[in-house]
Formats: sequence, C-alpha cells, structure tokens
Amino acid sequence: MAKEEKLPVVAVFDVGKTNKKLFLFDEQYRVVFERSARFIETVDEDGDPCENLDSLRLSVFDSLREVFANPKFEVRAINFASYGASLVYIDESGKPLTALQNYLKSYPQNLKRDFYQKYGGEELFAAQTASPVLDSLNSGMQFYRLKKEKPAIFKRVKYALHLPQYLSYLISGKAYADKTNIGCHTNFWDFEKGDYHHWLTDEGLLDKMAPMVSSSHVSEASFPGSNYHVGVGLHDSSAALIPYLKSFKEPFVLLSTGTWSISFNPFNQQPLTTEELNQDVLCYMQYEGKAVKASRLFAGFTYEQQTKRIAAHFGCDAVVFRNIDFVPALAKPLMINQLKRKAENWRSLQFEKRDLNEFSDEITAYYQLMADLVQQQYHSTKLVLDGTSVKRIFVDGGFSRNAVFINLLAIIFPDLEVYAAHMPQATAIGTAMVIHQVWNKRPLPNDIIDLKLYTTQTLKDEFAI
Repeated sequence: MAKEEKLPVVAVFDVGKTNKKLFLFDEQYRVVFERSARFIETVDEDGDPCENLDSLRLSVFDSLREVFANPKFEVRAINFASYGASLVYIDESGKPLTALQNYLKSYPQNLKRDFYQKYGGEELFAAQTASPVLDSLNSGMQFYRLKKEKPAIFKRVKYALHLPQYLSYLISGKAYADKTNIGCHTNFWDFEKGDYHHWLTDEGLLDKMAPMVSSSHVSEASFPGSNYHVGVGLHDSSAALIPYLKSFKEPFVLLSTGTWSISFNPFNQQPLTTEELNQDVLCYMQYEGKAVKASRLFAGFTYEQQTKRIAAHFGCDAVVFRNIDFVPALAKPLMINQLKRKAENWRSLQFEKRDLNEFSDEITAYYQLMADLVQQQYHSTKLVLDGTSVKRIFVDGGFSRNAVFINLLAIIFPDLEVYAAHMPQATAIGTAMVIHQVWNKRPLPNDIIDLKLYTTQTLKDEFAI
C-alpha cells in the first residue's frame, strides 16, 4: 500500500489578550487545523495582573508537539502574531527576567513628566514617534521604567523583545526586532528619520534592542533534524492588513470594526500632525516598513451599550438588532437632517444624550443610533482619508455584517466605493502570507477576500448628499 502523502502546511500562532490560537493553513490558505487556549492571568512583581508567560510558552511547545506528531501534516514553516506593547526582557541565556507587563498598568506620573521634559515635550515627541502619549501602551516607556526603577535587572537585559519576536525566539533561538512592532505607538521609532529615536542611545537602550530584520525574514529551527522555517513574528494589526495589501494595488482604507473601529490608510505617508495626534490618530508600520496612518473610534463598545439601552427602554431583547434590514425610507430623513451638517464635537456621540421617549419604537431609535454612529465614523475615517487618492473603503469585522451601518456609510461617502469584506482569520492569514515564499509552492490566491459592494448609484441619487 502506498504511503499517504502529507499535506504541506504553515503553522501560525495568533496570540490575543484573551484567546491564543494555533492555525494550520494549506497551500490554498484554508484552515485545516485549529486549536484554542485561554489562560488565567498571573501577577507581576508589583502584584498587578499580567499575561502568564510560562503558560503561553508551554502551550506553544505542547501545540507544536501535537502538530508534529500528526501524520497528516508536513509543517514547512511557523510564524507568530500578537498584540503590541508587550516587551519580554531576556538575559544572556534567553530566560525572561520579569513578568510580561500589562499595557494597562498605571504609569508613574513623575517618571512620565521627567521623560517628556527631557526629550522635547509631549507634542513634539509624539509627532516625531507617531505615538500618542499612552503611558504603558507605549512599550518604550515600559523599558524606560525598568531602567529607572529596577537598574539591577536592566543591566542583565540582553535583549528587549516584543512578544511575537520572543515566541519566534523560543523556536529559532535567534533574537530579532521587527518594524511592525517597533513602529506601533512604542516611542521607539522616529518616523521623520526612519530610524530609532535618539533617546534610546542617550539612555543606553539601543544596545539592548535585537538586530532588526524584514518581516519576511525566516530562520531555521533550533532543534536538530528540523527542516522547517521560523518567521520573525508580526504585530497583529499590521498582519491583518497584509492580505489586503497583497490583493489590491489601488489605494484603499481598511475600516476594521470590533470593540474599536480603526481606519487604516497604508497610502497616507504624510507626517503626523499635532492636531491629528490630539484626535487619536497614530501610525502603525506595515510589513514593508512604510507608515500606516490610522484613526480610532470606540464604536463597537458604544454600539453594545446603546443597543442595550434601547432594548431596556422598549422592553425587547437586544438580539433583535442583529439582523435589521436596511430601509431607505427610515434612513432618508436622518441622513438629510443630520449627516449633511458638520459635527462640531463628533467625538461625543449624540445618541447618548437623546431622550428615548422621542422615538415611537425600538427600530426608529436604532436607526437614529446608527445614523449618529456613522456620522462619527465619517469624521474619524476622514482624518486619514483627506489628501490621498483612496477610492475604496473595505469594512471588515462586526459592522461589515450590519446592513444599516454599511449602507449609511456608502451614502455618506458618495465618491467612494464601500465594500463589506469577509475574511476569517485575517491576522493569521497575513502572518502566513508574509513568509509565503519559503513554504508555499503555489501562487498567492486571488479570491481570498469575499467582497460585497454596497455603493449603488440609485441610493446616492436618492439621498444626493
């Protein structure tokens, strides 16, 4: 009997704050294996909650052992994606010296004040590094704090690695830095110079940053007899952009919707202004090393809170809002009365102040909520859209399946094509795609993203906004 041929796959670890997932993709980028894990948080040296790094490390090895033991698969490469603002300080032997600090950990205000005073003030520094002042969410500030508060540990640091690069190090034994992590609101990168900011040299941190390589760089596994490649790892938001950048060459904005709605414009290379920083605009770094201007809106969270408020007021279940049809007659008066005028304070959602007694039923109230949210989204997205030649918006995530939201968005952007994009596991697929050449003998698929166009001339003519 002929021996069954193994299926060539790439293994991708997608490490979120809550869920840690392992995917195996075949050469058509179809998921052929999936495993999920969740860990109970531990505490750091100060008693604050943080990621359980030991559990994560053991889970990576356990998952790989399971996959390697499976006779169906031939693992040709492994790569990693993870959330940002996550530094692992390793010593000469590769052992972590501290817990993985939570990016929500409070930051000493005196230390913060001293830092920004020393390096030109918050506005200038934030503009140079494309990093809004976010305390521990700026991972560079975590490293600065370690030096000031725990100098003995700081001296023992061989390298400070962001979490994806640490996970890669576990398998390859090689420490690297990657621009998608270094360039993501870290305070590390000077976008004007295209290099590390000089404060790292001034403070003696630069020697403790691992050598920087391209996002497509691979190493050999450190285990004898292994014949697979190991990627350097990616920041998760930057990884999710890769399938779109690989699939579409014409300029676009990706509106990624979830708890946060983030408008990514990889084609906006204009320097970040102080005014933009003050409106929660920042820069990410795409896998090719170019800046990605992004604006953020807390839309998903707000939507959840306000639909609960509507449901409680009208005595219905919030589940009824999941599949509301788009009815132009309900939307038209809202669009004409509201969305034509400029919102002076668009960051403040108008609906939160509305008296629900003004509405005849839950559907009317819901349409008003969506009109108010789309008005906010319009202004948020325009922050990264203006001054570029973008003609298309791709909406992925939760709101891409909301017919009212997506139709209103198409109406308020009459000069753009608005698409609902459906692509499960975009982060993991992007992480696999960036090292495509070392594990996949086939060309990149051209149908990996499912698109539905919501821009219709009939609607636009009817509303004529």
